[in-house]
Amino acid sequence: MTSDSTTVPNSSRDQTLVILGASGDLTARLLLPGLGALLATGSVDKLELVGSAVESWDDDRWRSQVTESFATVDARGPQVAAIVSTTRYVRADATDENDLRGLLDSCSGQLILYFALPPAVTEKVCRVLTGFDLPAGTRLAIEKPFGTDADSAAALNELVTQLVPEDHVHRIDHFVAMSTVLNILGVRFANRVIEPLLNNQHVHSVDVVFDESLTLEGRAGFYDGTGALADMIQSHLLEVLSLFAMEPVPSLHGDDVRDGKAQILRATRIWDDDPIRYSRRARYTAGEIDGRQVRSFVDEDGIDGSRNTETFAELVLAVDTWRWAGVPFRVRSGKALGSPRTEVTVTFEPPQQVPVGLTGSVQPNRLHIGISLGTNTFGLDVNISGPGDSFEIDPVSLAGEFGAGMLPPYGQVLWGILEGIPPMSVRGDMAVQCWRIIEPVRQAWRENQVPIGEYAAGSTGPGGWAPTGLPGRGE
Repeated sequence: MTSDSTTVPNSSRDQTLVILGASGDLTARLLLPGLGALLATGSVDKLELVGSAVESWDDDRWRSQVTESFATVDARGPQVAAIVSTTRYVRADATDENDLRGLLDSCSGQLILYFALPPAVTEKVCRVLTGFDLPAGTRLAIEKPFGTDADSAAALNELVTQLVPEDHVHRIDHFVAMSTVLNILGVRFANRVIEPLLNNQHVHSVDVVFDESLTLEGRAGFYDGTGALADMIQSHLLEVLSLFAMEPVPSLHGDDVRDGKAQILRATRIWDDDPIRYSRRARYTAGEIDGRQVRSFVDEDGIDGSRNTETFAELVLAVDTWRWAGVPFRVRSGKALGSPRTEVTVTFEPPQQVPVGLTGSVQPNRLHIGISLGTNTFGLDVNISGPGDSFEIDPVSLAGEFGAGMLPPYGQVLWGILEGIPPMSVRGDMAVQCWRIIEPVRQAWRENQVPIGEYAAGSTGPGGWAPTGLPGRGE
């Protein structure tokens, strides 16, 4: 049964946050520290925290975990202490109707269910919930990946919107809530010297890159069944692309931002509809990262090398809007790389005319926007003359820092859920579109039409790639 879609003001009633999968790594490492940081701001009131899982924990064991996780962000204050002293644990199998009903019956106020569970388990729980009459205003927070392809994502959308209205479903992508990613909004829309140039008359290409030095970090089971294309590009980087490329929005409230992002995703496809030419994949071999020896990906525990799972993926995409038509968007992510780089880079077209007499090499102007907490920088590459010969071009880079946000990503995520703020989550149609965009690539890779390359761990990645047919390349 569908619950009432009326938004309930937080100030007028209590909220109960129920974490399903409370004993898991996601809860300990990300959710609880994020909640602790949020509570420490003093902005959360009338909140009850309930942890639930199949493990035979008791209240003391759960409170110990909450305390340990809060300590990782040095969370202090009266609201922190209140949660630690009152939070409780309910042992339950959320896929069992009786267990789940008993858990929910023990809660009061506005109900917020956070699914810190594997996707398959989350779907089972949602199917059980279709037999429940959920309280008015109930919100569901569901971790990505949301579905495994466009059809399954659409089916899951239909399932969860039987439970609550779409605006009460929060599909979690912590990238959407990272302060560095949200800073794209300020760069795009609050600078007269930048916004008018961000179009196909002035932009040569756009790169959305998330290259990291991390390897599997204990996630072999998950990663071998997912790979870089689904784990990073579908799940995160297309969201970043859509935020950067969307048209100016009237406000950051309601669905304005999500409407703008959804329009971009609907207009995005693989360049020239050719996934063979405009995609590549690779996986790392043995190497060294920061003095640490790294085994080959296929030799990692829990990896089946015959599956050809990629640890590096790169696509060239087209965004068929008036603003971006003809501009290639390169989207790339790789693991075990020696030169981490996480940014949106805009490369501008060359100047129309350089006066005769200016010597030296004119480099492309580039705008750099960092998109991870480790690269919270903003940069602009420009050409000047001097400082020696006043008639010789001398490229320089202007740089600044965004500064750390008030909250870690999951603190921002939880704030959006508690306050019911839609731009902090992914809308159902957007999840479907992200799968639709990468499906031609996945099909080509499944059929081995695109060979899987290799690169040494600690290197800069697979060798240079210059797909033909892109504008401005003389091909």
